Amino acid sequence: MERGEGPGAGLGAALEAAQGRGAAEAVERALARYNEENRAIFRFDPADEDKRKKLCEEILNILEKDTKTSCQVACLEALRILSRDKTVLVPVTTKRNMQILMRLAKLDTVEDPLEKVSEFPVIVEALKCLCNIVFNSAVAQKLSLELNLAAMLCNLLKKCKDQQLVGDIKCFDLRLLFLLSLLHTDIRSQLRQELQGVQILTQALESSLNVRWTEEYKAAEDRDRPPLSLQETDCAIEALKALFNVTLDSWNVHSKNESHQFRYMAAILRHCLLTMGPTEDKTEELHSNAINLLSNVPVSCLDVLISPSSQEETDIKYNGMNMGAIQILLDFMEKRIDKGSSYREGLTPVLSLLTECCRTHRNIRKFIKAQVLPPLRDVSNRPEVGTTVRNKLVRLMTHVDLGVKQIAAEFLFVLCKERVDSLLKYTGYGNAAGLLAARGLLAGGRGDHWYSDDEDTDTEEYKSAKPNINLITGHLEEPMPNPMDEMTEEQKEYEAMKLVNMFDKLSRDELIKPMGVRPDGTMAPLEEAVSQYHTNKQDSSDSD
Repeated sequence: MERGEGPGAGLGAALEAAQGRGAAEAVERALARYNEENRAIFRFDPADEDKRKKLCEEILNILEKDTKTSCQVACLEALRILSRDKTVLVPVTTKRNMQILMRLAKLDTVEDPLEKVSEFPVIVEALKCLCNIVFNSAVAQKLSLELNLAAMLCNLLKKCKDQQLVGDIKCFDLRLLFLLSLLHTDIRSQLRQELQGVQILTQALESSLNVRWTEEYKAAEDRDRPPLSLQETDCAIEALKALFNVTLDSWNVHSKNESHQFRYMAAILRHCLLTMGPTEDKTEELHSNAINLLSNVPVSCLDVLISPSSQEETDIKYNGMNMGAIQILLDFMEKRIDKGSSYREGLTPVLSLLTECCRTHRNIRKFIKAQVLPPLRDVSNRPEVGTTVRNKLVRLMTHVDLGVKQIAAEFLFVLCKERVDSLLKYTGYGNAAGLLAARGLLAGGRGDHWYSDDEDTDTEEYKSAKPNINLITGHLEEPMPNPMDEMTEEQKEYEAMKLVNMFDKLSRDELIKPMGVRPDGTMAPLEEAVSQYHTNKQDSSDSD
């Protein structure tokens, strides 16, 4: 929507008509003009604030009475525009006014089905108003809990399940649930624990994606199916966002029913990853929100992302398993890396998800390693130089954002089964030093997690080049002439003392601090590290 600034053209005429208590047609015409003139206005003239507040009050007075549908729509459209301005919401955010909007959104009727198509525009506009008001007003957020708004929205969502022509109602119902669960932790807890919010929202997501099941946790894969419509995509995205909020802190699954619910959700999310939206941007947004939600799914339930591959399937396979969804995640990750910006928000969720999948599920790890870290053949270039996925990830290991470089390094480390020697082979010591220092592995070894004992096999090209690979840079270097070969012993001693004096001066001036590696592999000031080595050696000799 285009942003604009304006003096609120038509405001005076709209207020005069609303206050005039004239015919509904006159009010409707004046508000329709105001709506048309201010449709793209998001910032308002402070001088007209009092007029806008009065117009809000008058509109709600009109809506409280029974007026014809077209007049209700015009009033609600005007209120939606006005509610973009936080300063005018004080008179709007009362219990009475919230109840007026909830009644117009059909949130106060538990049993009545959605049958009158003529009322649908009113329901949609009322939900849009509630979205703006809840988003912009802390008072409205508190009133939402008092008025049990979340429960009413869940009930309306159930009514949308088997109805036609209710796409917009469903979409804004889900958007309001997303906002409530985002802005009010008590409502988030209520949805999770009392209202069966996870189940209701998962069913809404399933219906938006038109999922058809062939097995318990496997959806039908129709390669000829058309992309989702814009409305279906928007509904799915809102459901994914609401589910993300409701499933926060859900890593610990305590019951068989919860495990089933999350595996069922993961199967739907697999289908979501294999689904296309109406445009490339919408597809990326859909997949991004699916990945965010997958990050909340307990890792033990993520095995449903892969499934046994049948004979007729032509998807990407590995070890007899369909890896189509995992390939989508890898492609998404590379696309986000190539964007070159907003790594923390755009890249870290998919990297974290892939890291946990690889840590827990052997087939996924082996498939991804074959894609990201294939057997080394050409080691003439540094690991960070080039256009492969490995090159791009190694570059991220020295990124300025600490969170980004940590998760990129962790991902590669897990692909190497947390073995230091394997990681250094693919990245070089210089790129991996930050991770190894943080994990206390500068002296070598492996991480805490157990992996299968299958060994990596080096190519003949790598074996022949290995003796000449620079361990710091991780690439093949031609043997360089040793400048000390032609020096006398006196010259060597002079150069050594010169270097010692330089380090001593830098240390005394506190420009550098000499560090050493403790026996446990962590970094410490050199004096402390040496002292610990002596202590350990003394203890060892005493025990003998």
